Amino acid sequence: MKTLYPPLEPYAIHWLEADGHRIYYEECGRPEGIPVVFLHGGPGSGCKPDHRRFFDPARYRIVLVDQRGCGRSEPLGEIRANDTAKLIEDLEAIRAGLQINRWLLFGGSWGATLALAYAQRHPERVLGLILRGVFLARQADLDWFVKDGVRRIYPDYWHQLLKSLPVSSWSDLIEGMYRAVIGHNEALQLRVVEAWNRWSAAVTLGDRFDPNALPAPEELLPKTKIELHYAAHRYFLEENQILQNCQKIRTLPCTIIHGRWDLVCPLEAAFSLRRKLPGARLKILEHSGHLAAGEEMIDALVDATDQMAEQLA
Repeated sequence: MKTLYPPLEPYAIHWLEADGHRIYYEECGRPEGIPVVFLHGGPGSGCKPDHRRFFDPARYRIVLVDQRGCGRSEPLGEIRANDTAKLIEDLEAIRAGLQINRWLLFGGSWGATLALAYAQRHPERVLGLILRGVFLARQADLDWFVKDGVRRIYPDYWHQLLKSLPVSSWSDLIEGMYRAVIGHNEALQLRVVEAWNRWSAAVTLGDRFDPNALPAPEELLPKTKIELHYAAHRYFLEENQILQNCQKIRTLPCTIIHGRWDLVCPLEAAFSLRRKLPGARLKILEHSGHLAAGEEMIDALVDATDQMAEQLA
């Protein structure tokens, strides 16, 4: 059973200035190693120290990027000039600035979406992909999470989510919540932030969810603004764009890892992606959910980066 590599610190920290944003990115590991970029989820979350530890620091040049408005990037929670095309532009600017010709993409959930969108836009710049908890950003995927899917499993938290908004907003829940969190009614704003994050955490964590462990709504507001900004704009992608453009990346090495008990991004998405990428390897984890946590999931992810290092060497 493989575990995370030991903690490590970045050997270089950088900032990219673009469209009024300051995007944070860092380098860890071996400067002459295989370049890999870690793409965090959310949208809106940011990178954490443990994200460096999925990669052998003796073999990888590890680049972590806090996407626009996320993590250590500034301004925190900024949604202006913040869309999928801009994030792809940022990655290209970072890659060119670091004088990297081609790099490996590692992303989970929204990070997997962004990795696929970037690879389809710039396949010549990609060594391969390692994807976890695939999210394809189709209408069906959004409907599963916020309309008529997982609410059948968590009807109690779903009801709390509905009650955070006026009845007039129930017909389009995402749009209603988005308008609330970017609006000027602070009481409504914070009520929606709390309800949305309770819902998301309950679905993501399952029986490990502790509602008393959530940060205050004020702390969660920046992340929630970006998350709902992307959801309300359907992730700035055409319907089914990812699957329809898979022919552009069919020859790239690809490992897909997905937990069978992932209720945020059901396994069907990873299975559909694998059918479009016949050369990809799909590993289904029988005892894992959505998070990049737990022995089974960590073992699979670290093993994937180790195997990819051998393949790319």
